[in-house]
Amino acid sequence: MDIMQGLDAIERDVGHLSPVQKILLGTDGSVTQLLEAVTGHAIAIRTLVQEVVPAGAEVAGRLNIEEGGMVNHRIVEIRDAETGGVLIYAVSETPLARLSPEFKDDLMRADIPIGKIISRHRIEARREILNAKVAPADDTTSTIFSILRSEPMLSRDYRIIHRGEPLIFITEQFPYNRFLDERRVVVGTGSRIHLGLIEMHGGSGRVDGGIGIALNDPGILIEARQADGIAVSGCDGITSGVVRNIAEGTLAGIHAGAGIEVRVRCSYPSHTGLGSGSQLSLATAKAICELYDRKMTVQELAQLTGRGGTSGIGTAAFESGGFIIDGGHRFGPGAEKTGFAPSSASKGIRPAPVTVRHDFPQDWKIVLAIPAVDPGASGSREADIFRTCCPVPVDEVRTLCHEVLVKMLPAIVEHDLDLFGSSVNAIQRVGFKKVEHTFQPPEFAGLLDAMRDAGAAGAGMSSFGPALFAFCDTGVSDVESAARSFMDGWCSGTTFVTTARNTGAAVRVA
Repeated sequence: MDIMQGLDAIERDVGHLSPVQKILLGTDGSVTQLLEAVTGHAIAIRTLVQEVVPAGAEVAGRLNIEEGGMVNHRIVEIRDAETGGVLIYAVSETPLARLSPEFKDDLMRADIPIGKIISRHRIEARREILNAKVAPADDTTSTIFSILRSEPMLSRDYRIIHRGEPLIFITEQFPYNRFLDERRVVVGTGSRIHLGLIEMHGGSGRVDGGIGIALNDPGILIEARQADGIAVSGCDGITSGVVRNIAEGTLAGIHAGAGIEVRVRCSYPSHTGLGSGSQLSLATAKAICELYDRKMTVQELAQLTGRGGTSGIGTAAFESGGFIIDGGHRFGPGAEKTGFAPSSASKGIRPAPVTVRHDFPQDWKIVLAIPAVDPGASGSREADIFRTCCPVPVDEVRTLCHEVLVKMLPAIVEHDLDLFGSSVNAIQRVGFKKVEHTFQPPEFAGLLDAMRDAGAAGAGMSSFGPALFAFCDTGVSDVESAARSFMDGWCSGTTFVTTARNTGAAVRVA
């Protein structure tokens, strides 16, 4: 390949590459020696996997050998011997038939870098760079490098050629945020489903009060660095606008005196009922505060960004994850809130206090079904609904409280999915959640029934939708298939399976 073209493509995809990163991706020399020069420390090898296996078709093609020929499959961590930090994750395939007995012994019995084995045996060889690319970190590489899942990983494939034949095929990977020449902050957070608002009557002297669950997926991953102005990349115009507005407000609020560059690595659409606005806003503000060494609580970040004025679920999901109930706000003349309004029309109101937080069972799967219909209510339309449809009957508020207190909460504590599901089904028909359903297409009810009929213990709508959710522990594929089939016959849409996120947002300074 033309390595310069490959590096240019990576920079267009993920951003600026440092000189060290470019050298590591493009060198045809010893990576071990380069790492020793860069770190100033000795380099150590830790072998994770070492096994002799028959070559499959792909490996055989890489090595120009017959399929089924025996190869040494080796996975190693290239580490800084002084700090213990993992620098490179490498996978190699070596055809045994092309190795001398001495080379084979060194390769298979000791944690020796391949470059040093080649040098020790005085083998004349050259490196043939095949590609340089970028891909998101998976569960394995995120754990090895202590980074967030979906952070970009830089990698390259190359072959060591000896006597005109491939001697070794190697893949090397390292995180994009290693070997950079500037400080960066990475923030990763999930999403949330909002099961409902509790007290939308107001006669108790309080209002709002939310029930919700933090989710692992879909998620948001942003990366930020200091800059002279404000720049946002990696996302659509709507998301870019949200990030830019939050950045402007946060920089002014903390008197940063400089700017920020934000690259959105992962995001999900706004106004689907999954809380993208709160998570994106809080993630952006958190990244900025970390870069400028300003220590702020999540509640302070929420007030700075204007989040949490009605429901505290998004703020609490960012802070701690799990199953959450918030206590709403004081209500009435002279109180925090004097009228019924969504968060978008409740600026300056503190986030609601969390009254219940519990880990949500990890073996309960959550099927999300998002019909391809107009986004849920927002802005002035949402504010009009709150104003004209509240207060809801006090008897319905009492029914909802009874469902949550004597069924939903004990179901989580006792790990009773059927009881939890029946409570989820029941609260779709009372209080403000019933109001939210009245503004949806009639097909929503059919889609919820389809998921329940397929085996879901309970199903409902998150916020104003269009995201619908279903809970199950078995027959997950049946529930997802039923949702997809229903939407295919109606409007199309997206489905996927996720789990609860029982931790808050992850923050990493690179």
